[in-house]
Amino acid sequence: MISKEQKQEIITKFGGDEKNTGSTQAQIALLTARINDLQDHFKKNPKDHAGTRGLLKMVGHRRRLLKYLRNTDINAYRELIAELGLRK
Repeated sequence: MISKEQKQEIITKFGGDEKNTGSTQAQIALLTARINDLQDHFKKNPKDHAGTRGLLKMVGHRRRLLKYLRNTDINAYRELIAELGLRK
């Protein structure tokens, strides 16, 4: 689970302001942090199928947000991909 402080730090870093939780970059960064946090859980609990479904929904949501960002602001998309280390 992501702590409140970590979440606030991510929002400030990627949203530009601590109250800008709705920016696409901040949402993508938060989803990425949650997805990375859950990876360890699924290594320990491979039969958690309900949790796996939730993880796949988060991955799909992040993918749609990335597609939106790519279509609206390609430079911000490239910077975010590089900073989060999502693609090669």
